[in-house]
Amino acid sequence: MPLPTLPSKLGATLSADEIKQAPKATPPKSVLTPASPTLSTQSAKTAPKKAASPAPASQATNPPTTPLSAAPKTVENTTTVTSAANKKLFVLDTNVLLHDSNCLFKFEEHDVFIPMIVLEELDHQKKGLSEVARNARQVSRHLEALTAEHDITQGIALNSAGHIEARGQLFFQTTALNAKLPIHLPMGVADNAILHVVHALKQQHPDKHVVMVSKDINMRLKARALGIPTEDYKHDHVLDDSDLLYEGARELPEDFWQTHGNQMESWQQGGITFYKVQGPLCAELSVNEFVYSEQEPGLVAQVKQVTHHKAVLATIRDYSHSKNNVWGITARNREQNFALNLLMNPDCDFVSLLGQAGTGKTLLALASALTQTLETQLYNEIIITRATVPVGDEIGFLPGTEEEKMAPWMGALEDNLEVLHLGNNRLSALNNDANRNSTMDMIRAHIKIKSMSFMRGRTFQNKFLIIDEAQNLTPKQMKTLVTRAGPGTKIVCMGNIAQIDTPYLTEGSSGLTYVVDRFKGWPHAGHITLQRGERSRLADYANEAL
Repeated sequence: MPLPTLPSKLGATLSADEIKQAPKATPPKSVLTPASPTLSTQSAKTAPKKAASPAPASQATNPPTTPLSAAPKTVENTTTVTSAANKKLFVLDTNVLLHDSNCLFKFEEHDVFIPMIVLEELDHQKKGLSEVARNARQVSRHLEALTAEHDITQGIALNSAGHIEARGQLFFQTTALNAKLPIHLPMGVADNAILHVVHALKQQHPDKHVVMVSKDINMRLKARALGIPTEDYKHDHVLDDSDLLYEGARELPEDFWQTHGNQMESWQQGGITFYKVQGPLCAELSVNEFVYSEQEPGLVAQVKQVTHHKAVLATIRDYSHSKNNVWGITARNREQNFALNLLMNPDCDFVSLLGQAGTGKTLLALASALTQTLETQLYNEIIITRATVPVGDEIGFLPGTEEEKMAPWMGALEDNLEVLHLGNNRLSALNNDANRNSTMDMIRAHIKIKSMSFMRGRTFQNKFLIIDEAQNLTPKQMKTLVTRAGPGTKIVCMGNIAQIDTPYLTEGSSGLTYVVDRFKGWPHAGHITLQRGERSRLADYANEAL
């Protein structure tokens, strides 16, 4: 049984061999113009014969006689043919649409094809209050806006709804597309139905570059086994390699003072020494980045200003000394000292901390929050939230209020509060159990545990907001949380991108990676990657050996 063909609007551009074999007479403009490439399988020879309407009188009287070989070869025509030949047709899997509701407009000049089974799966996912359900509903709204007042059986311009960055066309499956796969797969599975559609498109349109896009690794593996070109959806990837992620600190080269200290200016202000240096490395520095040098004379400083090939460096406070302790906590290594300088800086509104388990992210954030809330009273409350993504099996619904439901997820908070309670000199002097309990009650009264499910629409004023396990958040969820900040609020994001539990999120597409990259260089934001574990020698060895 012959495969049904797509509408004539979907015809493919002429290849070089087809142009050589084409009739000497110049075909109609609709066949030659590659600016609107189509998916039709008819060749250049049969295309003119398919025309049902007679030619205009002017063309009938003076038929074109110029052969293709004699046609002028302008640069404009060559560029158009080349761009049309490189144009792709991306067939989207359902998980791509559920992952990014705006993915339809992220393929630039390429075309997008949506199988009917994908629309069916979107319909099943639209109910509920989860992020996936919201994305499914948003995709449906985008599709409705695109198809309004357009013939769905023809290609629809993706920029017809105002998204000018999308220059391709959107196609829907309007006919049955079935093809026998090299390997038999059951038809009752949605993934297999999509593979059948992609395989049928490839067979019907061999001159078109058909590519399947999916976030599902197993789906991509099956496609490769069947000889189907496939790609991951990478538009949400901030970085292809997590090793290139901004660390927030760098070691200066050995010849730094020789290459940058010739015209150096230095001055003191408020007990801080400033250095204005000039050289090639200055253009690579970012504002609030930390620099250090172990060569004589040693330097530990923070970048305060960068202009072309000049930079202003400022010395930082040494929080490793006991006189500068933060709620009884001192920095145990260089990175912790950098982190405390960011956390205790009232001019730094956003701080991101990355590091493995045991590097002290939660402890440092909580200690600085208590100091600035209870001692200096810079903030009036501490709010802690985290992504509730379980590591193992679900244990079911939890009873109680919002804070009681979130309590099992905040075991790290209680552990660190206990450390801070015993480490603070003033609190450790309280030997009376009643006094210690009342002090802990006072501390807990200033700490609120909130669920992310109820964050939308809120505005936090003069709050110290801590977002724990931020690596499990998508960029959209991270944007929702960070935009809750009102006047006088400080936000601290913490996480380990090597421990992502959210499906379809990777180190390159995590919301934590996203904010680290986007806030880089902003004068009121800072980031530091903690390197050394300080939990215990057992934990340090386990991180290396296991």
